[in-house]
Amino acid sequence: MARNIQSLERAAAMMRLLAGGERRLGLSDIAASLGLAKGTAHGILRTLQAEGFVEQDAASGRYQLGAELLRLGNSYLDVHELRARALVWTDDLARASGESAYVGVLHQQGVLIVHHVFRPDDSRQVLEVGAMQPLHSTALGKVLAAYDPVAHSELVESERGTFTVHTVGDLTRIEAALDLTRARGYATDIEETWEGVASVAAPIHDRRRMPVGAVGITGAVERVCRDADPRPELVAAVRDCARAVSRDLGASRF
Repeated sequence: MARNIQSLERAAAMMRLLAGGERRLGLSDIAASLGLAKGTAHGILRTLQAEGFVEQDAASGRYQLGAELLRLGNSYLDVHELRARALVWTDDLARASGESAYVGVLHQQGVLIVHHVFRPDDSRQVLEVGAMQPLHSTALGKVLAAYDPVAHSELVESERGTFTVHTVGDLTRIEAALDLTRARGYATDIEETWEGVASVAAPIHDRRRMPVGAVGITGAVERVCRDADPRPELVAAVRDCARAVSRDLGASRF
């Protein structure tokens, strides 16, 4: 059985102590509460402070939780709020389009699928929540990279693998595709990631007009496309779904 890492356990205990006790605690209080030598406690606090998880009050020298924890907490809440707001609308999208519907967010230089609605037929399907997709070749990824500067930077810096003969890895051509995505408000992936599969996706914004995710559909090329382009009614359905989720998140303009 793998052993726990003691320094991480102590750091976690320290943050729980700061979260559950007084607003600010001194080094001696923290060390005594956790049964640590002052030098050990100080070393952990210095590391947590350098990472933004703990802050030290300049006047009193006491410690409190830092802003980085708030940022991470808000990110967690944002993803779960996004998924909760998307539940009904993505059900409607799958039913209206006849295809699988997905919600994705930026995660570790890729797209993390946080919600997946099965295609409404009797075919055997696998739940893909938690799966990762590439940024450069998927409709969800292109939408994120087109609207989110962080996602764009991740795309530029990441390896752009080739999955099919249609995959585009050249950065100049990708940038042109992202410009087109912003101009028309949606992105496509026609056999760029999987042979015989096409996708359409649109951006989801929050009340601050920040891009927080993307929603899209995926299905067989012959169903999703007509004359090599996505069927207009499917594009409209995806964009309507994205607007509806954005409205539920507080966005007022699109």
